[in-house]
Amino acid sequence: MAQFEEVSQKSKLHPKPEGLTLQYGTAGFRTHAKHLDHIMFRMGLLATLRSKKTKSTIGVMVTASHNPEEDNGVKLIDPMGEMVTAAWEGYATQLANAEQDSLLKELKDIIKKEDIDMSEPASVYVGKDTRPSSASLSQAVLDGVSSLGGKTHDYGLVTTPQLHYMVCCCNTHGCYGSPTVEGYYQKLSQAFLQLTQNVRKRLLVDGANGIGALKMREMEPFLRSELQVVLSNDGSSGKLNHMCGADYVKVQQKAPQGMNMGVGERCCSFDGDADRIVYYYTDSKGCFHLLDGDKIATLISTYLKELLTQAGLNLQIAVVQTAYANGSSTRYLEDVMKVTVCCTKTGVKHLHHAAQEYDIGVYFEANGHGTVLFSKAAQKQIQELVKDPNTNDERKRAVKLLESTINLINQVSDRRVIDTTDAERRAVSPEGLQDTIDTLVKKYKSARSFVRPSGTEDVVRVYAEADTQESADSLAHEVSLAVYRLAGGIGDEPKPLH
Repeated sequence: MAQFEEVSQKSKLHPKPEGLTLQYGTAGFRTHAKHLDHIMFRMGLLATLRSKKTKSTIGVMVTASHNPEEDNGVKLIDPMGEMVTAAWEGYATQLANAEQDSLLKELKDIIKKEDIDMSEPASVYVGKDTRPSSASLSQAVLDGVSSLGGKTHDYGLVTTPQLHYMVCCCNTHGCYGSPTVEGYYQKLSQAFLQLTQNVRKRLLVDGANGIGALKMREMEPFLRSELQVVLSNDGSSGKLNHMCGADYVKVQQKAPQGMNMGVGERCCSFDGDADRIVYYYTDSKGCFHLLDGDKIATLISTYLKELLTQAGLNLQIAVVQTAYANGSSTRYLEDVMKVTVCCTKTGVKHLHHAAQEYDIGVYFEANGHGTVLFSKAAQKQIQELVKDPNTNDERKRAVKLLESTINLINQVSDRRVIDTTDAERRAVSPEGLQDTIDTLVKKYKSARSFVRPSGTEDVVRVYAEADTQESADSLAHEVSLAVYRLAGGIGDEPKPLH
């Protein structure tokens, strides 16, 4: 077929380094940018097949999120703005690792397995972050799509949430919103202004020297009447994610470089592609306080529960957490707020799936990555109550705030030597690791510790919790040493945090 001949010819412009193997993880492919040209071309091919299969527009985002500037990555976005399905993650890995002379064979294998009608049209939306490598890598994606006859819309520089939004808008034929950057700003800003009337609003924003800073500048005119934004790390100087950004603030437990915080001022940090956010402030004694994903989820679910009560709506709200959530937040939600808490495996796709089981599902990883999902039935009840002329003023106010909340929230988003079970709370391999962790945990008061392979990087994540910061740091270090020694660590042994 002519289209396969074009794939064969264009793939030679994006050759795969022999022997290189990469895995499609929770956040797609992510590694040093110099290894990704062939990956991008092939993800363009795969997105085109996915579009033909689903008869929908598919998104491809070129970004490495919170990784250093020299890295890059790519993730596919399914029709409703969600992450691509598990089976197609497998196809992504299969296609990415095919040697050059077997690329067409692997491509045809996917077409056969999925019974794809190649005469179907294909539409792919492409976006990229501000990394120097993103321009050429996104062009490789476009080359892949065009070689299979697909149509593209190149949005250029956008945040990851913006591209998710565009894809969802397109596939809902405008019901979710207008698939333009301006449409995104208008929808979110109008909902924000409705929610925060008569509230003093000044916000210090750390843009991580990335795409979030650029897009925050563009959005400012839509908010200027009600929100004063003070932007730091705006990309005019400084390196992406270097001593700034959500991951830096969360790990270091301190303000990013370049931000001048006043006592009690509201501050927040994006990550490199602006799909994570953490909030923080300093108190009158100069002590730093972080509002990470666990606290964000607690605050949001508390607020929503109050609105549901005021609106007289009997909708089930649940917070979805992982084993790595702060234990105190779980106890507070269950014992004090009487909110349902569901525990699932780590990774946005697992949290998202579990959140879909409830009328309102709230999930935020500790790193600030998350959202709130409203079921179609819940949205319908809220919208009907807004329109009901018999709704009294108090209920009307509460339900309108719920409606604005729905519009404000974008409802979309070899380390394998370690294997886990029980929602990743117990390590089953390598042998002896879990017994060692159990022994270490017993040394500390109110302590827990878990390990898991990262879904985004070639590292192992270690989580530790104890009654004091010093004890938690010490436990984390001891568990890190156990992982290093029992799981074949590379490089120097882990050093104490302090």
